[in-house]
Amino acid sequence: MNMAKKFFIVSALSAVSLVAWGQAEVESSEVARTFQAELEEQYNPNSINPIPKYEHHYKLRVWRTIDLNEKQNKGFFSNNGEITKLIIDGVKSGEITDIFASDSLTTKMAKEEFLGRLVQSQGAQYDQWDPTRTWFTDEITTYNGRNYRVLVDNTGKNPETSPDDWAATSEGKPIDYLPRDMNILRLVEDVIFDRRRSRLYYDMQAIQIIIPGSKTTTQVDEELGWFKYKDLEKVFRNHPQKAVWFNRQNTAQNKNFADAFLLRLFHGTIRKIENPEDETIFDRYIGNGRTYREAVWATEWAEIELMEKEHHLWEF
Repeated sequence: MNMAKKFFIVSALSAVSLVAWGQAEVESSEVARTFQAELEEQYNPNSINPIPKYEHHYKLRVWRTIDLNEKQNKGFFSNNGEITKLIIDGVKSGEITDIFASDSLTTKMAKEEFLGRLVQSQGAQYDQWDPTRTWFTDEITTYNGRNYRVLVDNTGKNPETSPDDWAATSEGKPIDYLPRDMNILRLVEDVIFDRRRSRLYYDMQAIQIIIPGSKTTTQVDEELGWFKYKDLEKVFRNHPQKAVWFNRQNTAQNKNFADAFLLRLFHGTIRKIENPEDETIFDRYIGNGRTYREAVWATEWAEIELMEKEHHLWEF
C-alpha cells in the first residue's frame, strides 16, 4: 500500500471519528438539557428548601391572613421595627427588585406603580418660580423640586439663595401611608408531607402587604403588591439589626424575622385552601346564604382539619 492510500484511509477514519464524536456531543447536550428540564420541573423555584415532587405524599396550598395588630403577631410590628417598614425600605433602596401583581408570581409590577400605591393623599401643584413675577407673603412656589413659602414680598429673589425672603416648606407634598398603617399581611404557603422524611413542611411562597380599609380614604382595602418569600428571607438575613422579631417575654430571645417565620411564631387565619372554584372560605359560606359568624367559625374549623390531617399522616 503506497503512502497516498495510507494517508487517504487515515484521513477518512479521522473524519468518521470526528463526525461520531460531534454526534455524541450533540446527543449528550440534548440529554443534559432534558435532564435539567425534568429536574427544574421537579423543584419549585420559589421555595427556599424545595422538596421534589416525587417526594410529595400530600400537598395543599393555603392562603392565610396575618393581622400584625394581634398580640401574637406584635413581635413583627414593634415601633420603628415593623416588618412592613423593612420591606418598603428594601423596595425604595432597590434591594427588592421583584414586585408582583398577584400570588401567581408571574406578572411583575413596576416599582413606580408600587410606590404610587403608597401615597395616601396627592400633593398640591404650585406655580414654578418666575424671577419676573412679584411674589407676595405666604404664597408658595416650586423651585428645583422643592416648595418655598414667601416671607417678604419680593421680585427676582432666588428661593434657594434668599433665606430672608423664602422658607422651604413641606406643605403641598404628597403624604405616604406609614408602615404602621400596613398592618395586614397575606401569606401563601404549600403544606407538604414529605414521604421520605415522614414530616409535614410549611413551604412559604409569597407575602402580600395590605392597607386595611379602615386606614384608606376609600374605605376599601389597598393591596400593595406581592413579594416572593424567598426574596424577603434574604433581606431579613442581610439586616439582622432591623429584622428583629421582638420577644415581649424575654428580649434575650429576640429572633430574626426569618427564624420567627420558620418557627411559626405568628398567627394567620386561613382565608382559602386551594379548590376547583378558587373560592375563599367566606365566598363559599356567604354565597350559600350562611351567616358571617358561621364563615368565621369555618376558618377555625379549617385549621383544625389541617391539624387532624397531619395527625393521620403521622399514623401513615
